[in-house]
Formats: sequence, structure tokens, C-alpha cells
Amino acid sequence: MAGSWAFAMLGGSVWGAALQLQQAVLWNAWVYAASLPVAVVVMGWSCRPSSVLRRGSGKGLLAVALVCGAMAGAGQAGWRAAIHAGGALDPALEGRDLQVTGVVSEMPQRGEAATRFRLEVESARWAGTGASADAPPAVPERIALGWYAENTGLWGRSSEERTPSTSTVGAPHAGERWRLTVRLKAPHGNLNPHGFDSELWMWEQGVQANGYVRSGARDAAPVRVGITWLHPIERAREAVRDAVFERVPDRGQAGVIAALVTGDQGAIDRAGWDVFRATGVAHLMSISGLHVTMFAWLAAHIVGLLWRRSSRLMLWLPAQQAALAGGVLLATFYALFSGWGVPSQRTVWMLATVALLRLAGRRWPWPHVWLLTAAVVVALDPWALMQAGFWLSFVAVGVLFATDLAAPGAVKRGIRAQVWQLLREQWVITLAITPLSLLLFQQVSLVGLPANAIAIPWVTLVVTPLAMLGVAVAPLWDLAAWAVHALAVLLQWGAGLPHATLSMAAPPGWMAACGVAGGVLLAMPLPWSLRTLGLPLLLPVLLWQAPRPAAGEFELLAADIGQGNAVLVRTATHSLLYDAGPRYSLESDAGHRVLVPLLRAQGERLDMLLLSHRDADHTGGAAAVLAMQPQAALLSSIEPTHPLRSLRPGAVCEAGQQWTWDGVHFEVLHPLVSDYRAGVKSNAISCVLRIGNGRATALLVGDIERDQERVLVQRNAALAADVLLVPHHGSKSSSSELLLDAVQPRIALVQAGYRNRFGHPAAEVVARYEARGTRVVDSVRCGAALWRSTRAGDVDCERERSARYWQHALP
Repeated sequence: MAGSWAFAMLGGSVWGAALQLQQAVLWNAWVYAASLPVAVVVMGWSCRPSSVLRRGSGKGLLAVALVCGAMAGAGQAGWRAAIHAGGALDPALEGRDLQVTGVVSEMPQRGEAATRFRLEVESARWAGTGASADAPPAVPERIALGWYAENTGLWGRSSEERTPSTSTVGAPHAGERWRLTVRLKAPHGNLNPHGFDSELWMWEQGVQANGYVRSGARDAAPVRVGITWLHPIERAREAVRDAVFERVPDRGQAGVIAALVTGDQGAIDRAGWDVFRATGVAHLMSISGLHVTMFAWLAAHIVGLLWRRSSRLMLWLPAQQAALAGGVLLATFYALFSGWGVPSQRTVWMLATVALLRLAGRRWPWPHVWLLTAAVVVALDPWALMQAGFWLSFVAVGVLFATDLAAPGAVKRGIRAQVWQLLREQWVITLAITPLSLLLFQQVSLVGLPANAIAIPWVTLVVTPLAMLGVAVAPLWDLAAWAVHALAVLLQWGAGLPHATLSMAAPPGWMAACGVAGGVLLAMPLPWSLRTLGLPLLLPVLLWQAPRPAAGEFELLAADIGQGNAVLVRTATHSLLYDAGPRYSLESDAGHRVLVPLLRAQGERLDMLLLSHRDADHTGGAAAVLAMQPQAALLSSIEPTHPLRSLRPGAVCEAGQQWTWDGVHFEVLHPLVSDYRAGVKSNAISCVLRIGNGRATALLVGDIERDQERVLVQRNAALAADVLLVPHHGSKSSSSELLLDAVQPRIALVQAGYRNRFGHPAAEVVARYEARGTRVVDSVRCGAALWRSTRAGDVDCERERSARYWQHALP
């Protein structure tokens, strides 16, 4: 019975933490802190010998244990969250120049345009002369900074904000103390359906402000104060990573080696990750449980051999126990050295649990070990429950345990039997987590099974050992690079096969859970008459299609992409994307980061990509979208020599173009053919699109300005629309009274970046809309905005629909 109580409490603690993560607003810290002693008192009272619950059947006591565990799990997660929230950046400090002194706490990430690093702040004061008399500002203890290079080509940074290359004063390294002039803002990320929650990621990392280093002519120059003995593991990780890149000339091969040794997944370029995901082997390119387990086995073997050489040590502790303890300790160090990710944590705690049970002469049932490991990981990091890696890792291990394939008794003798067992394990995991992968990533690899059959032994037995041994013997990295190259050739061939990946719309959570259960049932060693019962649970996931508007209706989804435009227009059977968002840096754009995952989650096949004009905040993600949507036609106002035209020849926007999809009428209102010959700037030839069904109308206008607005009103007698995409993101040069009086929108959608340097939307422009009774919905406060023609006066905001306490709340 005691084991059942423990199992219920462990499960309850995970469940309680999961429930706490659903809160939109945090309670007071004392409420969470009080839940733990209350749970202890209640559980102690229930376990008394005279307790009615204990003298009964025991089901009541199990229920109490479950509730008490939930109280403890929710309490500790909420208390930690409340404490962390208390250190948030004061809004009054945003956008002001500060001089901070601190220590680089993690190895910096160096890209072509910037060096990014974390700084543990030791002191802060106001930058500039005459500010020392003021009270020092209260800056969060942990901040994320970007040190931008000059001439990066980033449209979003003015020349005075660009900083000289770090080479002029030396690049920052882990453990160094620096004095820097910085400009900070609260962590505020994009929020889209099924998208990456960067605010949660920064919350989990303990980062409460981000910003950039300033070193212009009027700013104090960055100064390296000195080298400290802090963060020795990060210093070692950085040294090894840099040594790999110095030794291996090919950046792609060096990135894989660095990722396998140090856990730096950012070392692998985007093209490499695309190939690994398409072939289903991405899990091997980061420090996984398989790598930690292999390291533990090797370390235990070496410790045992060395231990047996000393009779004194053998008398003090048997070699078998010493090897077990040594293997776990060295595996823990390796996991710490590799970044301490969730898969590494899960493996370390599971190895430690098994080792302690063996040293104590006990054997727990596998569900207890599995759940204890999950409870420990969640107790240390409650927000791991929101990570895809957590669920994939624990579901895969749980399935192996449940099917008795991971138990010692399941290990077969002989090479043929072990190969067969390896294939069965891979097949079982594939069946079980395919529905979960569709829920989390909306994509699975159809070549994943054969690719993993080759990649798992090759990476585990060849690449990883060579990469790790190269730390001591650098020439071995050359052999590791050759091994990576050989694997890359095979994977690139597999990724290039037709239909190498299957993309589907994200199913509802309950359907994905049923699909996982169906996959597990099919993989269980049961009679086929029982296994086939998993098909009814699995098929709905594979056949799921996202709901679409009814015939004659349409909807707009204004994606949260920062400073730029990207609006998805959907009818019953057709889809159009108006603009493709900005380019964030040389390595990142809205296409890869937001639009491709969004389109995949929605199950979209675009009929048309319409690019209003050539500016990078409207075309930055177009290449990624076109690569994902080869069937989409391109309509734009960009010039024939633009690089995008080489990717997809397309038509030119001209006023008068019109078509009808599913009873919804589309019409291009601007520009005229003569506008292209006038040699005007790109904003002036923005494609203006009107969409209507006779009951509701939407107007998408790009970056047109006052002159184009006047011409548009003069040429069109009826411009009235229910929803208007605010011209030029709310710039003072647009949204004239003439246009607003003609359109009379009920909803005005603004797509702009948080604290963007342009000040969009301008306060006077917002006031102009509000004076006419128009509801202004901006992406900073709303996130992704969904408007439907069936409810023309309403907008659904993603930040309201999926509100969580870690999301940035604007004052």
C-alpha cells in the first residue's frame, strides 16, 4: 500500500504542476507557499492508524495522496513563479541607456550579424554624465544581450544604433566581467497558434530582460574588466566548441561535432536542421538520453577496471558498486557539460534512481521509477512540461518499459537477435510517438525508420565517441568530421526523396492523446486481435483536417510577426497569404520562425502569395514560404530583377484584377500600370486588396501613404470595409482622415513590433481611429488576431485565448 501511496503522490505532483502552468494570473506567493505544509499535514492526518481512510479499502487514501501531491506540485511551481515574477524589469527602464557591470554566464552564440550572450548583472547605473547623482536603477539579475556588427544589413536598426564589431575591443567569453552601455526591454515575443513561445523559454531560462550593447560615438566604450573564476563549465564548453571550429574547416560538420560534445544546438546551421528533421534523426544531433546512457556505461566500465587494480579500494567498496556510482557521477558531469537539457536531466535522474535502488538492494516496478524521474525533473523545472522534448522523451521511455523491451530480460543473445530487438524498439517508438509528433510539430518523417536504423548506431558508436575523444586527442575530430560527412550524404539523399515527410494539421489535444494510446496498443506484445483495436484510436489523428470557413465566408489571421505584415486569408477551399513578414537577421526571418510552422499547423496549401511591395518587412519570409508551398502562385509589385522572381515567376499587381473563390470576391485596387512607370518609391506601389462576400469586407493596403490614399478614394466610390489593415503599420504618413472617412472600419489591425524604433502605431494615428469609433487591435497586445466574416465586429486575440502568467503584460 505504501508503494501505491507514493505512486499516487508522485503522479499528483506532476499533475499539480501541470495545472499551475495553466494559470493566466499568479496568486500571491504565500498562497503557494502554504500549500506544501497543508499537504503534509493532511497526508499525515490521513495516514494515522486510527484514520477512517486507512482502515477502509485504501481507495480514499490514494485519492488523498493524489490531491496532496497535486497541492505540493502546484505550490512549489507557483511559489517559484511568483518569486521570479518579482524580479521583472521596471517598465520605466525600457529604452533608456544604462551602464551595467556583470559576468558573462554562458558561452556566447556568435553569428554573422551579432554576438549574443547572457550577463549576470552585478551593478548598474544610469549612463551618461550627470546621472550618477540619481538613485541607481534596479536591473534584473540575468539579462540577454546582443552585440551587433556594423553593416549587418538589418533594416530594423538605425546607423546610430549599430555598434562596431566586437573585434575592436575583443569578443566576450564565458566567465569574463564586462562593463557595457546597454538598452533593455522586457522579454516580449511573438505569440501565434501552435507557435514557439519565446517568452516561456526566456522565463524558464531565468532571463527577465533583453537588449543590445551600445557603443556609438556618444556612448562609453565597452570595457573588459577582467577574467573571473565563475562559470568554469561554461568556459570549458566554449573552449571546446571554439577548438572544434578551428580544427574542422567545414562549418556544417563542425557544428554537428560541437553539438554532440557541448550540447550547443545553435552550432548546427538551419540547413542542417532541415535535413535532420526531414529524416527524423534530429534527436540524435543533440545530447539525448542515448548519449548520456552510453557515456555512463563507458565511464562505469573504466571506473570498474581502475578500481579492481587496488585491493585496498576493493576492500572498502566492491568494484561493481564503485563502477555503478562512478558511472552515474561522470554521466552527471557530462550532462552538465552538455547544457543540462531535459533529455539529459531525465536520463541522469533515471540512472541515479536505478543506481540507488541497486545499491540499497531494492527493485521498484518500472512505473514507479519512470514516474519518480518525471516528478524530480518537474520539481526542478516545472516549465519543462511545456517542452516538446519532455513529452517525447518520457513517452518513448515509458513505451519501451511498458512493452518490456527496455527490461533486462528482454535483451537477447547474439548479433541477429540484438539487431532484431533494436529494430523492434525503433518500430515501437515510431508507432507510439507519431501522433504526438504530429501534435507537437505537425510533421513526421516517412523515411525516419530506415534513416534511424542507420543513423542511431552510426552516431552512437562512431560519431559521438570520436567527437568526445577528440577533446583529448584533437586529430580524432577529423575522423569524426568524415563520419558526419558520410552520414550527411545519405541523409540529404533521403530528405530529397519525394514525400520524405508527412505534414498534417495539428489535431486537438484529446485526439492526439487517443492517437498515442492507439500507437502504444498497436506496438504492445499482444495478440493481433487486441492490437487492431488501436486503429480506431490512431486513424482520427491521421485523417484530421483543420476546420475551414463555410462556403461564402472568409477569415483573416493577422500573424504576430513583429514589425511587418503577414495576413493569412482563408475561404472554404482556398488560401492566400498577404505579405510574408520581416527578416529579423542574416540568420532568421518570419518565414522560417513563424509562417512555415503556422501554415503547417493549419494544414494550409496556399493558392497565392501576394507581396504588397519589395520592403524587407513584407518580403523577408517569402523565400521560406515559397519553398514550403511550391504550388502557390506569386502576385506582387516587386521588380523583375528582384531575387524572389528567380524563385517563382509571378504576375504583377494591377488595379482591376479580380477573382472569386468559394463565393468570396477578391479585387486589386492599386497600383495602376502607370504607377510602375512613374519611378515612385516602393511604398507608393503597394498592392491594395479588397475582399468581400456581400455581407462583410476586408481591406489590405500595405504601406500606402497619404498621396496613394487620396488617389484610392478618388478612384473607388465604395471603399467601406469592416476590417482594415492599418496602412504602413500606423505611421504618421498614412491613415489620413480622407481614407478613414471613406473606409469607416469597425476593426483596425496593426502589425508592428514591440517598442519598434519607428514608434508605430503613432499615438495621433490611434486617436484618429478611436475618434471614429474604430477598435484598434495591435499585434503587441493581441498576438495573432483572428477575424471572421461571420462575426465582423469581433476579433479573437491569441494572447487572450491562451493567456498564461509568464506572458509579458503591457502597462
